[in-house]
Amino acid sequence: MRSEAARLLALWARRPPLPHQPPSPGKRDAFARPPTEASFMAATKKAVLGPLVGAVDQGTSSTRFLVFNSKTAELLSHHQVEIKQEFPKEGWVEQDPKEILLSVYECIEKTCEKLGQLNIDISNIKAIGVSNQRETTVVWDKLTGEPLYNAVVWLDLRTQSTVESLSKSIPVNNNFVKTKTGLPLSTYFSAVKLRWLLDNVRKVQKAVEEDRALFGTIDSWLIWSLTGGAHGGVHCTDVTNASRTMLFNIHSLEWDKELCEFFAVPMKILPNIRSSSEIYGLMKAGTLEGVPISGCLGDQSAALVGQLCFQDGQAKNTYGTGCFLLCNTGHKCVFSEHGLLTTVAYKLGRDKPVYYALEGSVAIAGAVVRWLRDNLGIIKTSEEIEKLAKEVGTSYGCYFVPAFSGLYAPYWEPSARGIICGLTQFTNKCHIAFAALEAVCFQTREILDAMNRDCGIPLSHLQVDGGMTNNKILMQLQADILYIPVVKPSMPETTALGAAMAAGAAEGVGVWSLEPEDLSAVTMERFEPQINAKESEIRYSTWKKAVMKSMDWATKSSENGDTGIFSSLPLGFFVVSSMVMLIGARYLSGVP
Repeated sequence: MRSEAARLLALWARRPPLPHQPPSPGKRDAFARPPTEASFMAATKKAVLGPLVGAVDQGTSSTRFLVFNSKTAELLSHHQVEIKQEFPKEGWVEQDPKEILLSVYECIEKTCEKLGQLNIDISNIKAIGVSNQRETTVVWDKLTGEPLYNAVVWLDLRTQSTVESLSKSIPVNNNFVKTKTGLPLSTYFSAVKLRWLLDNVRKVQKAVEEDRALFGTIDSWLIWSLTGGAHGGVHCTDVTNASRTMLFNIHSLEWDKELCEFFAVPMKILPNIRSSSEIYGLMKAGTLEGVPISGCLGDQSAALVGQLCFQDGQAKNTYGTGCFLLCNTGHKCVFSEHGLLTTVAYKLGRDKPVYYALEGSVAIAGAVVRWLRDNLGIIKTSEEIEKLAKEVGTSYGCYFVPAFSGLYAPYWEPSARGIICGLTQFTNKCHIAFAALEAVCFQTREILDAMNRDCGIPLSHLQVDGGMTNNKILMQLQADILYIPVVKPSMPETTALGAAMAAGAAEGVGVWSLEPEDLSAVTMERFEPQINAKESEIRYSTWKKAVMKSMDWATKSSENGDTGIFSSLPLGFFVVSSMVMLIGARYLSGVP
């Protein structure tokens, strides 16, 4: 019997051609641009020296597969497929796990086809790494390989009532959840999403009762499926993804029994925890059948590795669907006093030490561009926002707080909602486009200020990556608002690069050296501040006023959808009884 992976691959081969869709911002891939034909032609003129390493880069709004030269870190080819997001109710965000898996197969096959056209031998691909959107939660049947519900995406807010209920059980003077995990109790993380599935989805409940259920974040789902699925697939995750579940003890590097009991999660459904760089299993289907999967990192950890932030105090900021600032804190857990998260940065080998990071997480960055495109129709493509913003060069006093999923760091305020303020009759779509880009930069300023206070030594410059960094207006705005230089690598695919590095460096693969003297030099583009510090501070302080206005919009009743007149039982009874009396009076009086 062929594996589940082979069956899905065959399904993909028979699928009709996808309609053309413009690229959209993803968790890391906003404004992502494929390598140009010129870069492909340049690759054919060069001898491909040394082994190649592939990387699956599975983001919130797209999947990509990229292939790198392990000796030069040169990107040789890649393919990208957009992923649908479903919004079944207000605040709910879901994706189809099977669509995600099919997109991975499609990207691998298409990339290999491109490599063949470039006369590059795909048998030189010696390993595959996986990088993924974190926290997004999947539960599936280990006997059939079928998902038991859609993936509940990291942005999803349906668990707010669960969070409020659980928070009452945590002693004020003993927040053991944050002490063990480095995370605040929030809708953001996997444990509460899993708890919701266990409470509300009968298929999940039944599978758990019958010992058929497996849980995982997207990395676990992909690795299990790619290594055989129901026919011997490897159920595992790495320490970086495990550290985002709220079930993982970041000190012992193990699933924590007390946390699992607190969230009422059965430990038997959890994946095995592995390092970020080791052989997990082999590809069981497709062109790359037999190639080891040997690297796994949550997307932001992968970007930290790809940016070569291996030293204590080095930091990077990734711009995608959200915005994520990570600072390497070395072998010690540093707990923030200013709203940041403590998380696992990476562990590059079974016997290698673990590194930690402080993280500032912003929920909505590139997603605001997708909202302007898909919801308001202000732009037709993601790239168009740069053109609109350039036309005016200012927001003209308009400020946009895109708190579509509440506010993450440093506020952790779920009641916040998005607002646009400072509007006049002069305001047009160009000003709103500019304000949307400014919002990304202001949010980065907030988490950078928090990180500077926690670390005690302000960053002298900001290393950036992610698809949105292709927007030069955004990068210049960021330098102006931070009032420090912004430094961007010439090859922005640092998330995929980090996953490839981890895979190539794994024991038993050994084609990518992570020794400092062997790492390839990276060329950078630098953006210097072009406004004075006083103007920067004025704009930032006005933004802070707008943030305060965005808070306390969502109430418990509105979150539960109880906004109608009948949500109040006494009032509803009064209205209904009055209507009955009026109809009865008209009937008795003979009025037609």
